[in-house]
Amino acid sequence: MTDQHTSAHAYEYDVVVVGSGAAGLAAAITARLRGLSVLVVEKTEAYGGSTALSGGAIWVPGNFHLDRAGIADTHDKARAYLDATVGDRVPDARKEAYLAHGPRMVREFHDRTEVRFMYTPGYPDYFPEAPGGMAQGRSVEPCIVDFRRLGDLGRTMRRAGLPTYGLTMTSYDFRFLNMVARTWAGRRTSVKVGMRALKALVTGRRLLSLGEALIARMRLSLDRLGGDLWLSAPLTGLVTGARGRVEGVRVVRAGREVSVRARGGVVLAAGGFSHDTRLREKHLPAPTSTAWTHASEGQTGDALRLGEELGAATDLLDRVWGAPSVCPPGEKPFFLVADRGIPGMVIVDGSGERYANEALPYHAFVDRMYAADRPGAGTVPSWLVLDARSKARYLFAGLFPGQPFPARWLESGFVKKAGTVEELARQISAPGLPAAVRRFNGFAERGVDEDFGRGDSVYDRYYGDPTLPNPNLAPIDKGPFYAVPVQPGDIGTKGGLVTDGDGRVLREDASPIEGLYAAGNCSAAVMGETYPGPGATIGPAMAFGWAAVNVIAREMAGRTAAGL
Repeated sequence: MTDQHTSAHAYEYDVVVVGSGAAGLAAAITARLRGLSVLVVEKTEAYGGSTALSGGAIWVPGNFHLDRAGIADTHDKARAYLDATVGDRVPDARKEAYLAHGPRMVREFHDRTEVRFMYTPGYPDYFPEAPGGMAQGRSVEPCIVDFRRLGDLGRTMRRAGLPTYGLTMTSYDFRFLNMVARTWAGRRTSVKVGMRALKALVTGRRLLSLGEALIARMRLSLDRLGGDLWLSAPLTGLVTGARGRVEGVRVVRAGREVSVRARGGVVLAAGGFSHDTRLREKHLPAPTSTAWTHASEGQTGDALRLGEELGAATDLLDRVWGAPSVCPPGEKPFFLVADRGIPGMVIVDGSGERYANEALPYHAFVDRMYAADRPGAGTVPSWLVLDARSKARYLFAGLFPGQPFPARWLESGFVKKAGTVEELARQISAPGLPAAVRRFNGFAERGVDEDFGRGDSVYDRYYGDPTLPNPNLAPIDKGPFYAVPVQPGDIGTKGGLVTDGDGRVLREDASPIEGLYAAGNCSAAVMGETYPGPGATIGPAMAFGWAAVNVIAREMAGRTAAGL
């Protein structure tokens, strides 16, 4: 759509969306599918938000891809699982709304846009043994797409910069590549990924996967449907009418503040506050740091502050989508997803003691880090300890099996290296480490972690070594030995404005702020304090962005029918 001018406002649209990640683009695409004019305003110079930096998966129970794959998911099973994991931390109506909206959004986007997903076989729910949990998983991930299809639009897409060494891989590929030095499935996958790269080189294709593929597909869809997107256009205010209804936004464009009327409503999808030190220190557990977040740099709580000024209720502000991370000085943090499932590795506190199942789902592990923190034996940071055998066998921190740690990591002292566990314990001032390793080695020999049950869950074993009796356990006994500090990172904050099941922003008395909607990490998560499965961030972000615009479309149609 072209810019639309009025005398009262510099510009006018039916819907204005703030933020260009999955939540914002889902809302904008839905607006165009409903025949509404739409503008997306993005604070930074690149569109895509944190979604572009992510795995791009969505966790949507009951979506049609699961049916096609023969996965026997049902509404009752999914509801039982949400009740077991999220519990009563979130109203039942919101959980029911998600179970209703999610599959419908996936189906419509597949049928009417460029957005395409595929089932990820066997990627389990994060708590598959809970009632309603599924060992075969409910996650679907974006289909690979050629970056060239974006044309000039590609110049301003946020890029992830993942350490894939020029290879394009799906999350399903990665599971097997993680075992490239151990299994034939890993070797076959390496050949498949290598051939994909070779074919792309010969044909000139520039393949995208994961979050980049999702954002590329959504941006293509918005462009073809005729929606507008402004970059470098930070939100400065919400425009309200005499009765408190949100009627538009104020943003900076080309160096000056302009107003944009939203005839139907404003959808806030601007992410959380991961990059705002003041808000982190006010709300999150201590210690905390912006250096530990994987969220895109524009997430500084703008939508949260403006919503609060209008009297919006907030919730879950003390929570993050946890991501245990290694944070080399001066470099981006690295998210330890599969790395905590490999054998021959433990994570210990400042005294050298284990305090959790290292292979826990990442969000749950960060919760455990804070819960176990205590004077004299702190867990922030913790120490990940592994031996030369594990370093040679498995991917770790973005490095291929046997690939040495970067010299700068060792020379700076970020990574500790020692010939014996006792020497390593002295280097990290953790006197209990030798005894902890001896105890762990005993468990590894017996194949049972008697302290924390590592390897008991299907989720633990997903990233483990299937050639071992317990895929997650092997002795730590071959030097040299390494220790790497682990921080309680995040992929975003999960607290924000309270919304109903259709994305309406609510006041403390549960009344809606007319004309204002929210989706994604600027809203309080429907997943409450937990993280049920791969894509339980992006799935709700898209579903509630879709739902919010459906409400706007219905209300605008009703006003038109009434002659208003």
